[in-house]
Parts: sequence; structure tokens; C-alpha cells
Amino acid sequence: MLFRSSILILLQKESEYRKFFIAGLVNGIGDRFCQVAMLSLILSTTGSGLAVGLALGLRVLPFLLLAPAGGLLTMRFSRRKIMLFTNLIRVPLALSYLLVNSADDLWILYTASTLLACAEALYAPVRKSGIPLLVQPEHLLKINGLEQVMNGTVLIVGAFLGGITSSVMGPQAAFITNAVCFLLAAVLIRKVSFPSRMGTESNEISLESMERSATAASGKSSVITRTKGADHVPSVIWRLVRSSVALQIIILFELWVPVINGIDNVLISVYAIEVFSLGDWGVGLFYAALGTGLVLSNWYSRYFQHWLLPGVVLCLLVEGGLLMLLSVVTLPVIAVLIYILLALMSGIGNACLDTLLMNETPEKYRGLIYGLVTACSSTMLGLSMFGASFVIRSGGATEAWFCRRIGFCGHCCFAYNLWMVKGP
Repeated sequence: MLFRSSILILLQKESEYRKFFIAGLVNGIGDRFCQVAMLSLILSTTGSGLAVGLALGLRVLPFLLLAPAGGLLTMRFSRRKIMLFTNLIRVPLALSYLLVNSADDLWILYTASTLLACAEALYAPVRKSGIPLLVQPEHLLKINGLEQVMNGTVLIVGAFLGGITSSVMGPQAAFITNAVCFLLAAVLIRKVSFPSRMGTESNEISLESMERSATAASGKSSVITRTKGADHVPSVIWRLVRSSVALQIIILFELWVPVINGIDNVLISVYAIEVFSLGDWGVGLFYAALGTGLVLSNWYSRYFQHWLLPGVVLCLLVEGGLLMLLSVVTLPVIAVLIYILLALMSGIGNACLDTLLMNETPEKYRGLIYGLVTACSSTMLGLSMFGASFVIRSGGATEAWFCRRIGFCGHCCFAYNLWMVKGP
């Protein structure tokens, strides 16, 4: 009760973000409905796991190519207009799934899925980078914790209700629900009022001042030059990352951690079906445990308000230990508890990391950096899932055991280097 009331009080205080939060919740649940129904439709139509892999793989490339472009658009266009457009354009794309009736029509599904991923790649960094503009600075960590609640709720409610809807009413009902969710999200976003850029310029940290600070800290002389192509995207990204050690750490984090998350996404099915013999309902149980952990992380992340980086390091170390422990448990109930704790640590770490990123990046370039981060994390996640599927397919639980230990060693090594680079 206390946990729920604290969320409601925070949303009441941050009225503009409240619309943003509900829009993200509706958007995410609709997307989960569509994903569950899409995979079900592909399997029932073709019976091919390769066709499922192709559908998931086609969603990776748009993030690599378009996520940085989504961030770049925030430097030239209104965030609200970008998010309105990307939501509205997804309504007919979601409805186009209704045209798929046989294997010969799967090209429609693949095309629509790719275009939906393109719209999401543009939308995601714009939405994320807009959060600091809508909330009070002292509430930023709590809001980022609330984002984890949203992700957990989407994981639990979206996947669960999406599966029921698709099973009882058919995948077509889930596709229609997804389209309606995009439309509702657009209506909510239309009511969000972002502050004008003029209102944020007084508090803006210039890129040049960041470079001067970095140069002074390193003790090296440097001449900051302005060229006609200074605002060229690779140049701006390079100058931003070079001028901030925190950004370098965050980008390394987004390159490594999604690799482990991708392995985990594949291993959930292996553990539920092959190791614990729970069948498909076990997969849903483990995903529900992950969602529960993300929801709970909001309560604990607030205690790291002044310990953001130590919080990230601590969560990485604990996650590494839990990954090792998960590879040797024999009872399903223990595995469920470990998945809850894994998601809890992941949610706290993500909230701390997002807050660090938002604090370190000037508002003008925040969308651009979030575009880069989204491209890195989504691409590595997709490649990791593909690689893990290929490895585990040949050996099942044995390779799952090996992948868990890779995750443990990787988490510990990354946490150690993170602390040494940015430690006390």
C-alpha cells in the first residue's frame, strides 16, 4: 500500500510526466500484445522457428541505423511532434497485420514489423531524452525508477494479457488492440507540454565548456576549433563522448550489459523447458518474475540518490553472483526468486545509469546521445540473442551453464574496471 501510494504521490506532483508515463505504459502494453500475437501467427502459419528468428532479427537493423537519427531530430523539431508522428504512423502499420492469412502473406508481416521497428527506433530516444524536461531535478532518480516500474508492468501485463487475448480471441484482436494503444498514446502525448528551448538555455552547459573542463582535468593543452561542419553528427558525438568520462563509461555499459541480457532472454526458455520441465507456462512465470523485480526496483533505487555510480557497480556485482547461482539451482521456486532479484538489481542499476546520463549530457545534445545509446544497446541485444540461440541450439543446458559463467565473469570484470576508472 505504501509503495503504491508513493508512486501515486510522485505522479501527482509531476503532472506533465504523468501523461508521459501513461502514454508509455499504453504504448508498451500494445507492443507486447502485438509481439506475442505475431510470433503465434508465424508459428501457426509456418511451423518454422527460422521464420520467428527472421521476424525478430528484422527489428534489430532499424535501431542501428535510425536511433541516432531520432536523437538528431530533437535538435531540429519539437519532441511532441516527433512522438505524435511516430505513434500515428504505427496505427495503419499495426492494422496491416490483419491482412496476413497464409504463408504467402508473411511478407506483409515482415515489412510491417520492420517499419514498426523503424518508428520505435525514432521514438525511443526522443521519449527518453525528454524526461528531464518534464520533471523536477530532485525527482529525476525517482522518475527513472518509475520507468522501471513501467517496463515491469508492461512485461507482466502486456505479455500475460497478450497471450490470453491471442489464444481466446485470435491474434487479430491483439493486432487491433495494438493499433488502438498507439492511437491512445498519441492522444496523451498531444497533451504534454514541453518547456521551450529558450527556457532551458540559461541552464545549458555548452559543449565547449565540457571540453575545457576535460582538458583542464587531463592537464593537456587543447585548442577548441569551430568548423563549418562542427554540428555534423559524428563530430558532435565524438566531442561529447571525449569530453565526459561518465559518457564513456555509460556507452561501454550499453555495449556490454545487453550482451548478457540477450543471453538471458534466450536462456529463460531453456531453463523453463529443458532444465525445470515446466513447459510454456514456466517461460511466462520467469518473465513475470522479471517484471516483478523491475517493479520493486523503484522502491530501492531512491536510496542511491547520492550514490549513482556506486549503485551501478554494486548492482553489476550482485547480478554477476546471481547469474552464477542460477546456473546451479535445482528448484524452480529458487529460480523464480533469483529472476526477481536479477531484475531488481537491473532496475536499480538502470535507474542510476539513466540519471547519470541525463545529468551529464547537455539538453541540446541529450537526444543525440540517447540515440547513440539506444542504437548500441538494441544492436548488441539482438546480436547476443542470435549468438546465444545458435550456441545453445547445439547443446542445450550444457551451453546454458557455460553462458551463465561468461555472464558472471563479464559482470565482475566490467564492474571492477568501472570502479577503477571512476572510483573514489
